Amino acid sequence: MTMTQTNTAPLFPAVTGRLVPTILLAGIAADLTWEVWARGITPFLVGGPLEPAALVQSVFGFQSWAAAELIHAITGIVFYPIGYLFIARPLQRRILPRLPLVLTGIGFGTGLWVFALYVMAHIFAGLPAFLGFIPLTWASLVGHILFGLVVAYVVRFRESQPAGSAR
Repeated sequence: MTMTQTNTAPLFPAVTGRLVPTILLAGIAADLTWEVWARGITPFLVGGPLEPAALVQSVFGFQSWAAAELIHAITGIVFYPIGYLFIARPLQRRILPRLPLVLTGIGFGTGLWVFALYVMAHIFAGLPAFLGFIPLTWASLVGHILFGLVVAYVVRFRESQPAGSAR
């Protein structure tokens, strides 16, 4: 790279026919990773699963567990990957353009954790900030970091594939 060349990675993703499948694949892979961690591994570590539907119920006053689960799933599968592509990654590219992908994913996941356990749980639901830093708080941090890493790596993989690729 010469002194006159700059990083040519676009700030935002191209809005093409591949964008929606990329969002959905990243979201599904990340959400499945979250679910394995939250409901399969976390109970062995801290004595119980992570229950995001309970938080959604607290925030929105829902009685329906199914509706709360659906909202959490849609958020993870659709909206969080959009947030990565159009907010987190552009900020990283603008502020810290040489940051390794692993740190971008960790930062994104940590931001989701702060959003969930401070903004949603504390500010909106009135629970203690970060649930008082109980063991579930730390399990949630790991789960959100795993989620962020999976989104970042699936997006990178999808963007590395040729446009005509069936993958």
